Amino acid sequence: MITNGALITFYISIIGLVLIVSRNLRTNRSHLINKIYVAFSMILIEWMIALIGMRFTAPGDEIMLYVWDALSNFGTSLAPVLLLLIALVFTHHYDQLPKRVRGLFLVPLLTNVMIWTNPLHHLHYKHFSVIASEVVFGPYMYISGGYSYLCMIAAIVIILHFAFKSNNRLYMQQAVMFSLGTLIPLAVSMLATFKVLDLSIAATPISFVFTVIFHGIAIEKLNFLNITPIATQHILDWISDCYLILSETGLVLNYNQPFAQIIGSRCGIEINKPLINIQRDHDPSAMTAVYNLISSVESARESRSSIAYEQMIVADGRLHYYMVEVTPLIINKAIVGFSVIYKDVTKLKESMQNLQNSQKRMMERERLASLGQMVGGIAHNLKTPIMSIAGALNAMNDLVDECQRSFGDPEVTPADYREIAQEMTDWIHRCKDSCSYMSDIITAVKGQAANMNASDKVTFTPEELLRRTTLLMRHELTVHNCQLVSENNVPPSVMLHGDINNLVQIVNNFIANAIDAQLPQSDHTIHLKIWQEDGQLSLSVSDHGSGISDSVRRHLLKEMITSKGTAGAGLGLYMSKALIQGKFDGELWFNDNPGGGAVFGFTIPLNSEVLQEETPLKSEERSPF
Repeated sequence: MITNGALITFYISIIGLVLIVSRNLRTNRSHLINKIYVAFSMILIEWMIALIGMRFTAPGDEIMLYVWDALSNFGTSLAPVLLLLIALVFTHHYDQLPKRVRGLFLVPLLTNVMIWTNPLHHLHYKHFSVIASEVVFGPYMYISGGYSYLCMIAAIVIILHFAFKSNNRLYMQQAVMFSLGTLIPLAVSMLATFKVLDLSIAATPISFVFTVIFHGIAIEKLNFLNITPIATQHILDWISDCYLILSETGLVLNYNQPFAQIIGSRCGIEINKPLINIQRDHDPSAMTAVYNLISSVESARESRSSIAYEQMIVADGRLHYYMVEVTPLIINKAIVGFSVIYKDVTKLKESMQNLQNSQKRMMERERLASLGQMVGGIAHNLKTPIMSIAGALNAMNDLVDECQRSFGDPEVTPADYREIAQEMTDWIHRCKDSCSYMSDIITAVKGQAANMNASDKVTFTPEELLRRTTLLMRHELTVHNCQLVSENNVPPSVMLHGDINNLVQIVNNFIANAIDAQLPQSDHTIHLKIWQEDGQLSLSVSDHGSGISDSVRRHLLKEMITSKGTAGAGLGLYMSKALIQGKFDGELWFNDNPGGGAVFGFTIPLNSEVLQEETPLKSEERSPF
């Protein structure tokens, strides 16, 4: 029977369980684990109330005693299943119970049916009594009892395995408290069921007092119901980057879901499979990715440091670009494995390509706009030599007519014919000079009209750079009443190697900006200087104009900015900086002119790619021809 001590224990346990339930309801905790634990607490309360009702029922009223026992078995059958569900939800972070898990309630449901219909078949009790020594269990009792024990053992194993695998101190403490609260009633119930000890029917519910105590510690002190762990695998599966874990020998140990979907399925990489055994003969690109991974792992092993490289993989008909980092895992100076992170940089590369394309389009528009501004001046420059040639042709035509009329005239001497020939020779030389001048202009314009993305690397002198610049900017300088003074301090033996059109475009931009910066009363002289110093070639264009304001100076060469208002876009200097850095490995700079105005220039390093110096052959090396 149930003693007074057991009765007091039930009262205290019910109060504790009510406090736990009320706290969950008061804090409005709606997680699944909270709901299950509330249900578990209510089941224990119902179980103990049934035993209290049995305590106050007359010993001779067997029907009422059986009813109370049937009600208590409702808690006996469901409590182990709920403990198992708590362990499953704790370790798997379920938001709702999967359908397969709901099948755990089938046996408790059948048990309650068997208990309430026991008088018809006696499969649960062959002989019922409230005195434990007089009870005779039927065969089904061992089935339901064994199922309950399996549920409780499984709950302990699952939660302890998770805690030790996670290697988290808090999870371990929570798991230990939960396991102790489950293990004690499990042991007591087994001792009572198999009659190892002579225990009363109140022994098992009383043992659940320890469940209340240990679970209370886990809940109040360790926040068991507040901190539901999310398994590491779940977190890694949510990460967009792909990761792969390899053993020291190259055996695949683990990877996350993004890796499996994009890389693993394509390359045939599977868990518990060595990388070296992977074969994808029908997919060369996949095998290339595997070979790159194997060689990078070996490099990381030899260097004992991280190795990074870029990998392109085709998936779902699209190109994916990954920055791969292979890191050796070193413990006690020994390599125990490798972690491989595939960071998806596809969108980054696409954004960079779009940005480059936009910059190229903007720079091309600026170049064409600059070229359009030159057209008027170029037409004027070409008009002068064309008119000169036309005049020379008229003069030579007159001389030809004079020569024809003189044939057979005795008064015309050979000296007269030689004078006519000399005059024609002079006009021919003038035509050649004009043609040469036009050829130079056309060559300069042709270079500027070419697409700026095309690269025509040639060897040229700084003097050639100055000559082309002067030809193209002559009209612009004349119209604005400016004078260009050039100073070339570089030896003639120094030859530049690269695309001269890019440098002409940059210098033209410097001069055009200097012209625009002129003040009405200032000195309209623009100085262009080239010199060589400390292994570098420098060019500068200085003016005596308005200078650079502080608002523009802060952003100049860092972003597209202009001091010309709506007349400028700031692309000229921005484009010049990109050309100097990208094609000549140089730097573009600016300073204030001490005499007023500004100085813009660039510096090119003297190396074999950009600049070279011709060395004359020694006498013994020169060709005899």
